[in-house]
Amino acid sequence: MRITVLVPTYRRPTDLTRCLEALSRQKRGADEVIVVARADDQESWDVLAPWRLKLPLVTIEVHAPGQVHALNAGIERATVADIISITDDDAAPHPDWLSRIEAHFIQDPAIGGVGGRDWVHQGGGIEDDSRAVVGKVEWYGRVIGNHHLGVGEARYVDVLKGANMSYRTTAIAGLNFDASLRGTGAQVHNDLSFSLEVRRKGWKLLYDPLVAIDHYPAERFDEDKRATVHIPALTNATHNETVALLRYLAPIQRPIFMGWALLIGTRVAPGILQMLRLQIHRTPSISIFWAVQAGRGAGWRTWRQACKAGKKAL
Repeated sequence: MRITVLVPTYRRPTDLTRCLEALSRQKRGADEVIVVARADDQESWDVLAPWRLKLPLVTIEVHAPGQVHALNAGIERATVADIISITDDDAAPHPDWLSRIEAHFIQDPAIGGVGGRDWVHQGGGIEDDSRAVVGKVEWYGRVIGNHHLGVGEARYVDVLKGANMSYRTTAIAGLNFDASLRGTGAQVHNDLSFSLEVRRKGWKLLYDPLVAIDHYPAERFDEDKRATVHIPALTNATHNETVALLRYLAPIQRPIFMGWALLIGTRVAPGILQMLRLQIHRTPSISIFWAVQAGRGAGWRTWRQACKAGKKAL
């Protein structure tokens, strides 16, 4: 099978160098490495120049901002691949990453996507907790991530994480990352949206903790800053999650999801009960609650507009 690795990058030259070094050490080398960079990101272009002699490197210059645009440009270019393996510029895949990915796709032709654990490096250490449940959408719409904490055997999931996800090209034929998602940079939950579209087509998604990368969460150059709550970014993220879930859930599940999101929600995206709980801990929960509900409402409207335009079936 032919494997293309796709890496979108923006203004992270040190991280990008580490990522490319990790790709050069793969036991099963990539047949093609596509790096998508902005035209004005001279730091990244300077890093990429010497790697043309070390990797089967293809570079794509884009002018529009956003990860969604970069990913779509890369997928469009990967015309000869059987597998497209996507990782972040602040990630370093383990040496057996591609060989394990390829083995899973060969073993089961019904597998449309493969993901694995991203070992998160923060504060001078590695997050070394563990969770058994990873990448699932519960019947009422709650999304369980935990991709960075997964342990145990390989298993089927509903959602893969953007830093470590690979797709069979026949499974994603005709699909693009959703350009209606909000945000100027990361466009949070674009991986959720894409994963669920692959699941809607009937393909299996597999999570194997041994398909591993090291992840060094780097600075984001947009409104969605890490480790801080920014109201517009929270509204955008909630909008994106809502659109993705409304497209995926069955008609009977959609009102249940919206009701649960309003009345209960999660710690990150609180509904009324979670807001009251957070107030006990003196968290500024009211502003967060309203930002989340604004995103839910906007996501509902985006989904409805798409339905009316005939882009998605009710």
